[in-house]
Amino acid sequence: MQLVSYQIHSRSELHSKKENHFYLRENFLMELINPEVQSYAEHFSSKEDELLQEINEWTLKNHTGYNMLSGHLQGKVLEMISWMVRPRRILEIGTFTGYSALCLAKGLAVDGQLHTIELRNDDAKTARAFFDRSSFSSQIILHTGNALSIIPELDETWDLVFIDADKPGYIEYFNLVLSKVRQNGFILADNIFFHGEAIEQDPRGKNAIAIRQFSEFINGRKDIEKVILTLRDGLCIIRKL
Repeated sequence: MQLVSYQIHSRSELHSKKENHFYLRENFLMELINPEVQSYAEHFSSKEDELLQEINEWTLKNHTGYNMLSGHLQGKVLEMISWMVRPRRILEIGTFTGYSALCLAKGLAVDGQLHTIELRNDDAKTARAFFDRSSFSSQIILHTGNALSIIPELDETWDLVFIDADKPGYIEYFNLVLSKVRQNGFILADNIFFHGEAIEQDPRGKNAIAIRQFSEFINGRKDIEKVILTLRDGLCIIRKL
């Protein structure tokens, strides 16, 4: 009975509070996860820190692409994965406003660094301003430009890679980084469902088609282990064998 009571209360909150970011996000994306389940999971997960909450709220109010933000629950999962790996080197492809980078940075080794790449100058400037206010300012290296050009110039061995950029580039990004990922290192790929469009029998649109092609490409490989989490818009976790 307590669970039912909580769900009823959550539904009321979802429809009455504009600050409920998940509900706002899913108003203009395909609703893949029951909002009550999402609200329940967020309620019983550790809260965002103040800076992450500020990034979340700022992006909601000021950016038309708010749906690209990882958000509370996925951000916490990224943080947990990073803590489990304790990486010395992280690569993020697609910085946006800096939320996911700060989540991933929390698990860095003491001497660790996170390289993040953002194509758009405005988003890079926004992210840098938030990074500079964090305790990870000196550990986060922000690159602005085309990731396809920048990645080959980075002479690093990656423990953890997060791909969350243009969807048609996913296969090429994967191919660029795999040889530089250490054995048993991890690659995370976001938006594997692409708002539900990629799971349709005949996906349409270049992004949905690209995501389906990436999933099929990954599925056919024998040099990795992979699992898809039904989290937000789908998160694929890949381990290099």
